Amino acid sequence: MKYNYLIVGAGLFGSVFAYEAKKKGKTCLVIDKRDHIAGNIYCEEIEGINVHKYGAHIFHTSNKKVWEYINQFAEFNNYINSPVAVYKDELYNLPFNMNTFSKMWGIRTPQEAKEIIRKQIEELNITEPKNLEEQALSLAGRDVYEKLIKGYTEKQWGRPCTELPSFIIKRLPFRFIYDNNYFNDRYQGIPIGGYTKIVEKMLDGIDVKTGTDYFEFIKENPDIAEKTVFTGMIDEYFGYRLGALEYRSVRFETEVLDTDNYQGNAVVNYTDREVPYTRIIEHKHFEFGKQEKTVISREYSSEWHQGMEPYYPVNDDKNNALFEEYRKLAEKEENVIFGGRLGNYKYYDMDKVIEAALETCEKEL
Repeated sequence: MKYNYLIVGAGLFGSVFAYEAKKKGKTCLVIDKRDHIAGNIYCEEIEGINVHKYGAHIFHTSNKKVWEYINQFAEFNNYINSPVAVYKDELYNLPFNMNTFSKMWGIRTPQEAKEIIRKQIEELNITEPKNLEEQALSLAGRDVYEKLIKGYTEKQWGRPCTELPSFIIKRLPFRFIYDNNYFNDRYQGIPIGGYTKIVEKMLDGIDVKTGTDYFEFIKENPDIAEKTVFTGMIDEYFGYRLGALEYRSVRFETEVLDTDNYQGNAVVNYTDREVPYTRIIEHKHFEFGKQEKTVISREYSSEWHQGMEPYYPVNDDKNNALFEEYRKLAEKEENVIFGGRLGNYKYYDMDKVIEAALETCEKEL
């Protein structure tokens, strides 16, 4: 049987494309190498709690069209992302706002906070930041950098801030108001019942094969479809012929605890270098859960090696230049559309994935 489209990857990009293609009367086969659909937004139910298997996913957007689009498939609750940061035995609110500064310096007014930050920046006298450390110090001053940026960033990237390029931190959002809402977006929430159900609805009535490796599958079925939508790693598609792109990976340690409330918040960041994990997610709080037990996940950032799950593209100059060469190869592939985080070697929030998928659909369909 021949399909119009073979869609590689049952994540958000591939699923939106499949849904839109089906509406236009096209036939699609969706394959995924994992044994489940929904990619990194997959939720697994444990103890009646929707566990974000591949890290916390909080839907937020300022694009009304995207918000209305995703709301066809689920009802969203009114969850607001307000993470807490732990440094040694101190607790701070994120993002950096008046609650953070008040706790750090025992002050009350925006003027006092601005004055302290200005003074610290002036004393450092950094005119041209040569690395991430100098960039962050020149934006935030010493206290905020030492307690809330340095350790967390070094764990995330697996190297000292002095060895990281300054462009990683282009700006630091400071809020001189008492507001712990992490995102500035107009729309925000978590789908009631988890993300997997959204993708199930998108792929309803479409042929799906999980546990299927594209490269093996296509060898046996070279003429399965007229066109391919590829959301895997672009360098892997081309057999790494120009070299491998770099990624950061994340490892999760998830456990069920015999308590109804472990940390009192969905997201708690550990900004101290000595604590090996970057954060702990307590999943029930995303949906205001009242279950008797709780499920937590510790997140450990790690270097990526072939065979591991790639999470974050390392978008430095060297990797971006290499991706550019792969993009030129991709343009010559007449019947292949590359999309998503791995296909475009770009970190996307969920709303941006949907935006990009809908744009691709518009061009293609």
